[in-house]
Amino acid sequence: MGSLFDLSGKTAIVTGASTGLGQGMSLGLAEAGADIVLVDYVPSTETENMIKHLGRKTLMLELNLMKMESITTLAEKAIHAFGKIDILVNNAGIIRRTPAIDFSEKDWDEVMSLNSKTVFFLAQACARDMMKRKYGKIINIASLLAFQGGILVPSYAASKGAVAQVTKALANEWAQHGITINAIAPGYMATNNTKALREDPVRTKSILDRIPAGRWGKPDDLKGVATFLASPASDYVNGHVLVVDGGWLAR
Repeated sequence: MGSLFDLSGKTAIVTGASTGLGQGMSLGLAEAGADIVLVDYVPSTETENMIKHLGRKTLMLELNLMKMESITTLAEKAIHAFGKIDILVNNAGIIRRTPAIDFSEKDWDEVMSLNSKTVFFLAQACARDMMKRKYGKIINIASLLAFQGGILVPSYAASKGAVAQVTKALANEWAQHGITINAIAPGYMATNNTKALREDPVRTKSILDRIPAGRWGKPDDLKGVATFLASPASDYVNGHVLVVDGGWLAR
């Protein structure tokens, strides 16, 4: 059974890898045997050092993925360093909290650009390499707001809805090339994106009261899920949005 989840010899790209969910998934993939290309907009060596401690190879790239040239650069550097791209985790994202009536065009465009446009074009860039070997695993990070509207985050909800639909669309086209494309929809996770919510006692209580697990999610909660979707264990899972929310949507 262990071989179903073994990622030895595989190369994975993880965006938004310096903290939070990106760091957790990077470590999970590395623990399963993968070498990791870490990508973030801010300089950081924490995740890189943790992966090296596990005995895996890693490459850290500081890139602004809202620029199309960065997407090309990322794919080229990953292939130059490791020879191939087996796994892509499209995790990088931003959120802006403002009432819809006051929401600015700038905030709308930036959120949609990184959270949905980048997801599509980075998947496209990596798929071109994956198709050469008839093998690839693409994991997009959606959200509960792919299913719900949320509060004060209209562009984020729209962008994550787009992630879910792009995941299904790509699965329909690329399954024939040996590529699976799935998404993870995390629930309320203790990350930088939810700091404002966790510091609001009223919102925190309302959130925890609805989660059957009775706690916020942690980056480690995505380790096993990401490894499953990146491994041979999920070879017949395609176009699926896997919710990891402690039971939130079941309530």
